[in-house]
Amino acid sequence: MKRNTKLTFRFFWKHVRNYKLIGSFMLLALFVGVAGNLLWVVIFREFFNVLIQDQAKDVIVAALFGTLFWLVLVEVIDWFGWRTAQFLNNYLQPKIISEISNECFAYIQKNSYKFFSDNFSGALVKKMVRLVRGFENITDKIYWDMLPMGLKIISIFAILFYVHPLLGGLMFLWSLIFLGTNYWATLYKWKYDFASSKADTKITGSLSDAITNNFNIKLFSASNYELNRFKKDTDNWQKITRKAWNINSYVEAGQGAFMVLLEFGILFLAIRLWEQDLIVLADFFLIQAYLFELFHQLWNFGRNLRQLFENLADSEEMIIILNTDHEVKDINKAHDINIHSGCVEFKNVSFAYGKSGEDVLNNLNFKVKPGEKIALIGPSGGGKSTIVKLLLRLFDLKSGEIAIDGQDISKVTQDSLRREVTLVPQDPILFHRSLMENIRYGRRDASDREVIAAAKMAHCDEFIKKFPKGYKTLVGERGVKLSGGQRQRVAIARAILSNAKILILDEATSSLDSESESLIQDAFDKLIKQKTTFVIAHRLSTIMSVDRIFVLDGGEIIEEGQHADLANKNNGLYKKLWDLQVGGYL
Repeated sequence: MKRNTKLTFRFFWKHVRNYKLIGSFMLLALFVGVAGNLLWVVIFREFFNVLIQDQAKDVIVAALFGTLFWLVLVEVIDWFGWRTAQFLNNYLQPKIISEISNECFAYIQKNSYKFFSDNFSGALVKKMVRLVRGFENITDKIYWDMLPMGLKIISIFAILFYVHPLLGGLMFLWSLIFLGTNYWATLYKWKYDFASSKADTKITGSLSDAITNNFNIKLFSASNYELNRFKKDTDNWQKITRKAWNINSYVEAGQGAFMVLLEFGILFLAIRLWEQDLIVLADFFLIQAYLFELFHQLWNFGRNLRQLFENLADSEEMIIILNTDHEVKDINKAHDINIHSGCVEFKNVSFAYGKSGEDVLNNLNFKVKPGEKIALIGPSGGGKSTIVKLLLRLFDLKSGEIAIDGQDISKVTQDSLRREVTLVPQDPILFHRSLMENIRYGRRDASDREVIAAAKMAHCDEFIKKFPKGYKTLVGERGVKLSGGQRQRVAIARAILSNAKILILDEATSSLDSESESLIQDAFDKLIKQKTTFVIAHRLSTIMSVDRIFVLDGGEIIEEGQHADLANKNNGLYKKLWDLQVGGYL
């Protein structure tokens, strides 16, 4: 936790130090405001000192008006300092919050496919929001509370030492004990704050998971079951949080009693000093005013310190992510890939999910010629989807090399690779944006005319025209307002628009009815011309016309050839699968 706290402060400071000039002006304005805040007490002391003098009233009134002038001047200084600090803060803090949000967004998006598979989206959102909120709260605590408190306490000590060393010494000793006790209590409470933050994140993840899978919960009548799971998480959170809050209450009760003792001690000492003519009557006003100010600052110190550590605990989950290397990243000075023909080659490729996992691909070798159409078939877990993920470099290889037109894909930028390799997935997920924006995602500089042309080729235009808002229709979160077939046609239109050199079709017609599939097929025929194409298929009737079929099992290609050859190969796995599908259909 201490290491992560340092990393959190270092992260925040990295952004703040870019604005040294405005930061310096903010500190200066704060000093001016604090000075004005304290000087009025000294001036009021003089005001009362004049009042109790045994002089003519006209002399006293003249002196009082002079004191009043200085009092107004100090109030103006006070007003100017705090207002300047406020407006400078209003400019700087939102600017840095925006920069932190952008950095977190960019860093999260560069994480690997596995990272997003292992983390709830809702929990990631909450971690990022907490970091941003943590910066705002921590800087507020430091700038508006802790720094003024430090300046005020030091100034009060100095003034009380000036009035009488015993008063300043007693106040200083008491403050050291008070601050030390609060700091120790805050450190003790911190572990519970961190545990509470983690428990709260787990609640968010559980809630997100249940909302995302609401349809499944309804299908299996699992509302009570999910509620009980959620209750376990909330019960765990409330136990940890209650412990943290109780510690806070104990500390505040103790510091309240501690302050009563100091007030009695200081005033008792002041009476004795006045009795010996070591202080004047007006000093009682100064002592009491500063005593109240000191109590206010120190009381808030404990609370501010605990809140500061709570915000640090909230921020640290995102800081851990920001200080964890991306699993898949570009090498230094990686160049963009240059695909001119689309030749794909797997050279001795081995891969396993996780360092200790079994190999999913074992020393795999194959070469796909430019423009060749390849089908990948085989039982579940055979390696079909893994080949596709590795071709997109969603994971790094255990060993071997994947080359496109002779270029090792691990040495080119991921963005350039994925611009040239387009995937039409089995279950497309769309943005909660308009149909026009979702299709244009395939090539974001495309004109409306090009988007509509691609939509017509994919036979999207037919159902889009039926919507009242046409291409401006919002599709809902993950595209839920569209049917499965409509979502797939949008994904196909997106692929048509991208016009990438290499195309991957992952059961791309599986959600279409027979009529839609026949409409799409001619679009596919146009789409795959002069493109190297990989087709993952379970319905073997859809791959009869490809150039070659790779039959995968156990991470290896066990059969290879055209449909006619493989369908007539005795004891072959492809023949068995073909006979099962055809036999079942008949």
